Amino acid sequence: MPNNFNQQIIDEFRANRGRVGGYFEGARLLLLTTTGARTGTPHTTPVGYLPDGGDRVLVIASAAGSARHPDWFHNLVAHPQVTVESGVFTYEARAVVLTGAERDQLFARAVEADPGWAAYQEKTDRIIPVVALHSVAQGGPGNINATSFGEAIKVVHDAFRRELSLIRSELATGTTTLGAQLRVNCLTFCQGLHNHHTGEDTALFPLIAERHPGAAPALTRLREEHERIAALVEELRETLTSNTDPTTIGAEVERLTTELEAHLTYEEEELIPLFDAAP
Repeated sequence: MPNNFNQQIIDEFRANRGRVGGYFEGARLLLLTTTGARTGTPHTTPVGYLPDGGDRVLVIASAAGSARHPDWFHNLVAHPQVTVESGVFTYEARAVVLTGAERDQLFARAVEADPGWAAYQEKTDRIIPVVALHSVAQGGPGNINATSFGEAIKVVHDAFRRELSLIRSELATGTTTLGAQLRVNCLTFCQGLHNHHTGEDTALFPLIAERHPGAAPALTRLREEHERIAALVEELRETLTSNTDPTTIGAEVERLTTELEAHLTYEEEELIPLFDAAP
């Protein structure tokens, strides 16, 4: 894509913490900063990504099916250490170009979610690379893009809301099978939610309890809600493992959405004022 078009997307992405409009509205995008293979200077590029669970995401060097790999791919081959911006977090990652059966399996999964990838492959004789970006952050997902604790809570919560919205959209528009991609999207979201709630229970809530004793009833309720949400997440995991009926899975997603939205809203109402009032 032309540099000026890329820069518009980058600016909009950063200004709206990962949300962009126009052609890419609703797409899963990240900003990938690589080191130039020849120049040694940093280059930032918006790229689509696939959730893959654990500590990695996948990017595909399609270049819209052109005969040559995109520049960012050559850069990360030469310098595998990259920076990833998700809209919520910024973190360092290690790029690994996948090969053989693993590459083929994951490219097939991408095609299942979006046939456009297959159209790109048909346009070129090169094998379109699939790259895994492994987070190297220690003790967390990276630096959160917020200037205060209160803002950080809202930023993270809105990211979960957006992921749920994307999952629900995938369910609503699916015409054949849910496929591996939807299951991975759901399970990636669930794992992120588990990590977030674990961090709150073990670190954030004890800190709040120490500084704001009057918040004890709210913290107790929030911990109880974490347990209920964890049970719903587990039910969703089991359903995704054993059932491919969109109606059944959709009902589980809606149950989780209703419970989680009420929880996030209550947490924001109770905790953000405490942080905003802090000196």
